[in-house]
Amino acid sequence: MVKIGDALPHFILPDENENPVNISDYIGEEPIIVFFYPKDDTPGCIVEACSFRDNYDEFKLKGVMIFGISSDDYRSHLNFKKKYSLPFPLLSDEDLAVHKMFGVTKTLGIFPGRKTYIADWKGFVRNIFNSQLFPKRHVSEALNAINRL
Repeated sequence: MVKIGDALPHFILPDENENPVNISDYIGEEPIIVFFYPKDDTPGCIVEACSFRDNYDEFKLKGVMIFGISSDDYRSHLNFKKKYSLPFPLLSDEDLAVHKMFGVTKTLGIFPGRKTYIADWKGFVRNIFNSQLFPKRHVSEALNAINRL
């Protein structure tokens, strides 16, 4: 389970185009936001992803790289990304191995987890936000954490 102060775990996952994304390639380059969300094209996930999209320019001005992760396959991610013009990679964790590595568990034992990790330039986690019911707050919490780096 990843906690504040821990280094981001190493992982490689396919993006919406089936290209492997190695998170370690970004450590040391820029702050990183990894947000885990339950399912493509569902109400709360649309709100969360579109809120990250709507604030994307502000994140980019601060040099932040954003990754969304769910257990959906790359085809689902590609459709979701196109439908909502999402400017950041969506990564597929179909076997939930990376979810488990981070400690993202199901809410009430039923709903896939919604959790956001904010890491600094060196790859150390500086903030974690966990809320199934407030998807927009993931973005405001991430912006606040980035502004404190």
